[in-house]
Amino acid sequence: MALPQLLHSPQSSSSSSLIPHKPYLNPSSYTKTAVNFFTPPHLRRQRRRKPNSLSCSASSFSEKHHTSPPKSNDVVELPLFPLPLVLFPGAILPLQIFEFRYRMMMHTLLHTDLRFGVIYTDSATGTADVGCVGEVIKHERLVDDRFFLICKGQERFRVTKLVRTKPYLVAEVTWLEDRPPSGEVEDLDTLANEVESYMKDVIRLSNRLNGKPEKEVQDLRRNLFPTPFSFFVGSTFEGAPREQQALLELEDTAMRLKREKETLRNTLNYLSAASAVKDVFPSS
Repeated sequence: MALPQLLHSPQSSSSSSLIPHKPYLNPSSYTKTAVNFFTPPHLRRQRRRKPNSLSCSASSFSEKHHTSPPKSNDVVELPLFPLPLVLFPGAILPLQIFEFRYRMMMHTLLHTDLRFGVIYTDSATGTADVGCVGEVIKHERLVDDRFFLICKGQERFRVTKLVRTKPYLVAEVTWLEDRPPSGEVEDLDTLANEVESYMKDVIRLSNRLNGKPEKEVQDLRRNLFPTPFSFFVGSTFEGAPREQQALLELEDTAMRLKREKETLRNTLNYLSAASAVKDVFPSS
């Protein structure tokens, strides 16, 4: 299936035992439209793509989702799963666990609070110090002691100290929250609505390029407040984990939405150009 390009905004920066299921982006389960955003070849990480990826859909985010994380100055110990993907608050992540040390972790978690830290890592940049808590909301223990998990992203955290590395990583973390908006709340809502509009245009145009009917895209926000909506938008930037990590680390909802808006605008410009070429050269 042909996929639309995700073009980073100018400010863009910087053997697993956990096997997520095959990824897809379904911005809205009621649009019946799947769209993957990915980096063009000249911006893509120059390494073989690993099978680990994030599945996320609008239905993963509850209506009026507005998490109330612990206080940011609280320090707790958290077991960590380094993965080549970025988990956002509210997103759903399916995992299959088979390596012994992580099976040990699961046996412990299933008898405690069912929470662990998902933290992004790759061979080029190493392991990030900001991640997202994954809470096990469904699990199945298989006959060979492997585990199938369904996890949901909760609050973000920052690693402050590595407590131990064996048999698995455990770190002291503090909680990360967005700073309160300096302007009117209505400004954030306006910005979120603009981002939603760009997302709809990207989906509509990508459907056209893929030969699908250009149906009107329905409400993508689904009553989400601006902050959780910004996390949802970031989770759809599949194939660009470094950009996703940069979005996850931002502590300002307006800045995150503005960055996403710029990325979507660049993507829309690319799709518009591709559509024009297709109109001139229908067989290309």
